[in-house]
Amino acid sequence: MFLIVGLGNPGADYAKTRHNAGFLLVEELAARWKADWKNERRFQARVARAEAGQASSLALAAKTPAPRQVLLCQPQTFMNLSGAAVGAVKNFYQLPLNRLLVAVDDADLPLGEIRLRARGSSGGHHGLESIGQHLGSREFARLRVGIGRSDGARGITDYVLARFAAGERELMEKVLARAADQAECWLADGTEKAMNQFNGVVDLGNEERKK
Repeated sequence: MFLIVGLGNPGADYAKTRHNAGFLLVEELAARWKADWKNERRFQARVARAEAGQASSLALAAKTPAPRQVLLCQPQTFMNLSGAAVGAVKNFYQLPLNRLLVAVDDADLPLGEIRLRARGSSGGHHGLESIGQHLGSREFARLRVGIGRSDGARGITDYVLARFAAGERELMEKVLARAADQAECWLADGTEKAMNQFNGVVDLGNEERKK
């Protein structure tokens, strides 16, 4: 089994905010794989079981001889305590760290860019910091979804806890689709190929970014 965790804050007040980009990505994967969410109180998380590689994911099916058993996870502990939920799931299923992928927002990457790494520091992200503390290791893959920064916001907290502006939503949909493709590549071919093939700015083709 593989575990893909999307980080965010629970509750309607935080739904579809920039800081919940990780939640949005695993929701994209759940929709793609036709997986249903349910609350797991023992993990303090919402989870969705999927078989990635079935007909619902043709790109992955073409690469993978057998479906990958995947557990999607949204910790419900609030961002700064995400490690409690991730640690509980990992320990329950006795998953090795090389089968864990964590998706997070990143204000240091511009909106429209994604970056997968096999390991690394938290980069100041409190969710990643919590996971590293609970797992006792930084040796797990993380997929950073750029949300950028805004000089007009009163502070970074106000900015990340706000919802995407109308002109950003179309771009974010494309970002999430490409990040989901990258997660599927990670499942099928591993971190290095997924990095080489998908890291970078999302190509919008001939479409102009809206203001």
